[in-house]
Amino acid sequence: MVKLDDIIMTDAGEKLLNSEIWQQIVNSLDEGMHIVDQRGRTILYNQRASELDGLKPEEVLDKNIFEAFPSLTYESSTLMQTLNNRKTYNNEQQTFVNKKGQQITTINKTFPLVLADGSKAAMEISRDITYLQEIVENVSDLRNKFYNNKKIKASKVKNNNTTYTFKDLIGEEENFKNLIKSGIRAAQNNSSVLIIGETGTGKELFAQGIHNASPRVDKPFIAQNCAALPRNLLESLLFGTEKGSFTGAHSKPGLFEQAEGGTILLDEINSLDYDLQAKLLRVLQEGKVRRVGGQKEIDVDIRIISTMNQSPDQAFADGTLRQDLFFRISVVSFSLPPLRERKEDIPVLADYFISKFNQKFGQSLNGISDQLLKKMKSYHWPGNVRELKHMIECGFNLCQDGSCINLEMLPDYLQNKLNQDSFSESNELNKLGQLPSVKELPSLPRYLEKVEIELIKEALEFTNNNITKAAEELDLSRQSLQYKLKKYNIKV
Repeated sequence: MVKLDDIIMTDAGEKLLNSEIWQQIVNSLDEGMHIVDQRGRTILYNQRASELDGLKPEEVLDKNIFEAFPSLTYESSTLMQTLNNRKTYNNEQQTFVNKKGQQITTINKTFPLVLADGSKAAMEISRDITYLQEIVENVSDLRNKFYNNKKIKASKVKNNNTTYTFKDLIGEEENFKNLIKSGIRAAQNNSSVLIIGETGTGKELFAQGIHNASPRVDKPFIAQNCAALPRNLLESLLFGTEKGSFTGAHSKPGLFEQAEGGTILLDEINSLDYDLQAKLLRVLQEGKVRRVGGQKEIDVDIRIISTMNQSPDQAFADGTLRQDLFFRISVVSFSLPPLRERKEDIPVLADYFISKFNQKFGQSLNGISDQLLKKMKSYHWPGNVRELKHMIECGFNLCQDGSCINLEMLPDYLQNKLNQDSFSESNELNKLGQLPSVKELPSLPRYLEKVEIELIKEALEFTNNNITKAAEELDLSRQSLQYKLKKYNIKV
């Protein structure tokens, strides 16, 4: 439970909260904010909430919630529920028609408050996801139309919604080749598969390879990122909906039904909501799904492939993966090696991508220079094969036809990354037993600070300055990364 007087701030901060600046801050938020006191009377209602509800602030402020929203009941109002039971409601989806006649869908977080005078209150923060829901429904409708088309031909891989086979997983490193052979063998049965690997190692390519080497090749392959959507939207998308299950809901099959006879790939399975993990476990155990709002159980014949970019032990420690679900999804498991562990494949992969781009752009580049190859082999590749492909494509666009790509032809930020040889230097010094003496070592805090700055900059470059994605790459919360950006004065 949050107490407003527990918020730590300076005297200037307290003055700020009592000023017009505070009102400007609250009204500039992209999320709707609504606070009611213990009598259910609105004491704060910001501009975004006003826009979502189609009401003027004066129509809501200082009024009982049922006076301002007569369609609500005690059961349907999460604010009143929170006032009564003092529970927090996370990521609750709500669809309603506002006063302007617009159908709005929001994701809400509602939690109890204690005001400075000790009285109870409740606060709700709402994020508009109407546009996102429309996109999800449109994609779902398109998938339904596609998979209802009886003209799909089994002889063409592209018609089962895939692009790759095991032939597209390039590498000569012995362990990697053995991994491909194991994948081909595993493809022949129907057991669930878990693929573990860092970002950019080719997890979805491997999953498509399994599908296209299996007896299910002529059936659909559907991939869904479990971290891409809020819980309620993802549940509707995966399991389908029945008309009337929520406002605006129609009867439609979910992805499990659409993948009938084929394979469904659940990317970043450890990002799936814990309750949805329990529902998925039921699908795996019984081969049945129940649509949201439905009573009927529907039999489904699907193979589930899951991916993770962290180890199961770490996911258990973080509380993001149920152990009982893990045992079900990992009957067969594969760990894809990062590129830094198969560096002998770098020239093979580079030649492969250059050949592909030569065909695509109608050019005839002659590979990469020895200097660039040496730099590539000493680089640690946080983005793995995907980063290598990006680097080749960057050089391809700046290289003259008939020549080879060299270091100087890459954009400055890529040259800087390849020239940062601290990782390779440390490795070489360790091999030669030439680590510097204690007197030559830098200050540990300063050294760690320098490494931290470099890693943050690298993550920002790799994600095109997307703070949320950069935080994920660094295994930090967004707030922690923003704090470090400010601390080190790193401009985004």
